[in-house]
Amino acid sequence: MSKIYHIAVKVPDVDKAKVFYKNLFGFEELKQSKVRDHTSCHLTDGVIDLAIIQYDSEDSPEAGLSGAGPCIHHFGVEVTDLESSHKQLKEMGCEILSKPGILPIKFRSPFGVVAEISPTGYFDTKHKNG
Repeated sequence: MSKIYHIAVKVPDVDKAKVFYKNLFGFEELKQSKVRDHTSCHLTDGVIDLAIIQYDSEDSPEAGLSGAGPCIHHFGVEVTDLESSHKQLKEMGCEILSKPGILPIKFRSPFGVVAEISPTGYFDTKHKNG
């Protein structure tokens, strides 16, 4: 069965947002890193991951996927069969947004919502191994 592993929010200042969510909800920080065109900080309540994302520029390729300004950017789902799920996305009319070979695979659903898929355990490994 697939499961939601994170919800990503786009913010103008990752450090201020991190402090806000940690102080407000008591979330634990898992990791903060710079990846391609953004800095992300991953917080958790012990069950689900909240990814806080600050893009280097609003002109970054992924920055505007879900609209301008702060917003819920996407949600991520772990799947047991990445290849089959990727094929199914295409068959169901989804627009694949990620470049080939890039994980996780971001896509836009036929009704406009952005999400991503990754193989089960992908983010567990990334958080543990940096």
